[in-house]
Amino acid sequence: MKDFDYLREGDVYLDAACQSLRPRPVIDALNRYYTEHNSCGERVKYAWGKRTDGIVEGARLHALKYLKLKSKDYFTSFTLNTTYGINLILNQLKPEGFKKVMTSEIEHNSVFLPTLRFSERYNIPREIMKRREDGGIEISDYNFSNALVVVNAVSNIDGRELVNIKDVVKAVHKAGGLIIIDAAQALAHNHELLQKTEADAICSSAHKMYGASLGVIIARRDLISKLNTNFIGGGMVDDVHETEYFLSAKNPEHAYTIFESGLQAWGEIVAFDAALTWLEGLTRANKEQMHENCQRLFDFLNSQPRIHLMNKEPSPTFSFCIDGLNSHLVGEALSDEGIMARTGFFCVHYYLGQVIDTPPLIRFSLGYHVRKSDIDKTIKTLERMLD
Repeated sequence: MKDFDYLREGDVYLDAACQSLRPRPVIDALNRYYTEHNSCGERVKYAWGKRTDGIVEGARLHALKYLKLKSKDYFTSFTLNTTYGINLILNQLKPEGFKKVMTSEIEHNSVFLPTLRFSERYNIPREIMKRREDGGIEISDYNFSNALVVVNAVSNIDGRELVNIKDVVKAVHKAGGLIIIDAAQALAHNHELLQKTEADAICSSAHKMYGASLGVIIARRDLISKLNTNFIGGGMVDDVHETEYFLSAKNPEHAYTIFESGLQAWGEIVAFDAALTWLEGLTRANKEQMHENCQRLFDFLNSQPRIHLMNKEPSPTFSFCIDGLNSHLVGEALSDEGIMARTGFFCVHYYLGQVIDTPPLIRFSLGYHVRKSDIDKTIKTLERMLD
């Protein structure tokens, strides 16, 4: 793909679930910010700042449009990453009214640990839900009454989707609960799953969706009233007196400031807007190539007797181990051949280490940069290892 023309032949990058490679248009947008209008946004009267402001405000609306959510109901804030966003919400969320905290067994530590801390801090029971093989949650098995629910939309182990996400959200809200979605693995390749999904908050990372390093929170406007704002600073207030301050977020037009203390990552936000435009402009051929790469890799991994594959179906993310081989050593051997893959538990220690008790795994995670020749090389390399 021409937008990744800087990728050298022979370099096979299979760690997009950690962070995706950036296409040329995103890199160009970031460079333009630094060379043409490197400035602060907000309350800036000079031309560079006005240009930055315009792009940033457009990016906030662009994110909502990407998920087909209405600006009268939702706003977009920018943070460091998904983990930071989830913690930022849970550390300020008022505990009153919650009878339990609920999460699922296949969660990344960015969800698993903050829900554990919320439960401990407020002495609220915590329940861990099972996920079906297709990634869904069996709604009839659980009582969501006045529950705080935090779950992922797509697993970073094997790409399992929360296929009944809209039904889960409706069930939680009908029972008087609140639901936050970890969308870190969803917004690049599965964003249709989240379109018109009316969760209370959706947290993600731009660097997993072909943008620069940045966190994104898309939140319901009424979530603000459920927060005790305690992470506070410049950019969040309209005025300050000796013993009081006035939050900008009380103005609906500035609701996003509730999560944005201090100087923002203006260049990264500009790049995020470019990444959304790039994702929206992908052709059918681009998507078919991705599908073909995933299918070929799945067919190979699933056909090898010594390979234990976590996936039940193709996805951009595959996790597996090989009988008789240490996964970390396999990762080093792959690296020697120019193939970059992650090994270990991928921050899903509870599920992989405690629930299914698997050894460390190897993970291949694909992006739109992956070429047919990359899959050929990966398969041939593994065949030699298995011989």
